[in-house]
Amino acid sequence: MFSLADSDSDSDSDKLIAERFRRSTAALADSELLAIVLGGGTRPSSAALAAADQLARGIGNVAEISRASPRELSPLVGAARAARVAAAFELGRRAVQLRMHRQSIGNAEDIYRLAAPRMHGHAQELFLVVGLDIRNGLLDVTEIARGTAIGVEVHPREVFRPLIRMSAAGGVLAHNHPSGDPTPSNEDLELTRRMREAGQLLGIPIIDHVVIAQNGYRSIMEWAGTDFEGIGTS
Repeated sequence: MFSLADSDSDSDSDKLIAERFRRSTAALADSELLAIVLGGGTRPSSAALAAADQLARGIGNVAEISRASPRELSPLVGAARAARVAAAFELGRRAVQLRMHRQSIGNAEDIYRLAAPRMHGHAQELFLVVGLDIRNGLLDVTEIARGTAIGVEVHPREVFRPLIRMSAAGGVLAHNHPSGDPTPSNEDLELTRRMREAGQLLGIPIIDHVVIAQNGYRSIMEWAGTDFEGIGTS
């Protein structure tokens, strides 16, 4: 276990950071927390602090670093450190997701609360499917595909394979619009139509399709209303 007396060579600043870390991680600056992740120890070394500074200069602030892939991080800090940083941010996203979601899914807002943390910060479209039991209880959330900034390709078999595996009574689709506008596109409407038709054949109804963006969310079923079946057919 690390002790402040372990090494006489520790700088005063390193000792101060270590003492603050022992009291509360909330007391540390972003660069100091990054340095602990990068260093893989119980305190940020001078070398790890230098690596954190290199990340900040090469990528940007902590929000921008959280969105970077291991491939983007590797040239700056090496593959092993890049993997640690990416894993730490992914764990944070999952923790937020677990804290925010409700076990019972009753409306599009519940889907938004469940899926938004996973989609936050991504510059490309992510497509998720949410499996529900007969009482609208959450079974699981599965990422189906990743696309570009303006679209994502999804096949029915990719959507229904996890729903069948989890014995879902129904499913809800969700994807993000990196543009910030949650208004469904014609492609979103057509995709929803195809998935609903496939769901009817398989006996696993698609209950809704929620489009998530920085400026909010939009339920396609609520947005299109009773006219849904007629939208985009002309």
